[in-house]
Amino acid sequence: MEEKLAFRASMTRLEEIVSLLEKNDIELEEAIALFEEGLKLVNSCNTQLQGFESRVNELIHTYQKVNGDE
Repeated sequence: MEEKLAFRASMTRLEEIVSLLEKNDIELEEAIALFEEGLKLVNSCNTQLQGFESRVNELIHTYQKVNGDE
């Protein structure tokens, strides 16, 4: 999982991981590996969401400056 997945792909993979873990029919080693992968994906998604939020705030600020709404 070296390359950064797109947000939607990360969320889809997280859903798959949750589904697999909820089945309770996998080996402990695999469950731990899936859990670790899930944590990495959650961290990646949080980072991306923070970036999206910053970008939206920048756009709003720019729009308000251009339109004199400040």
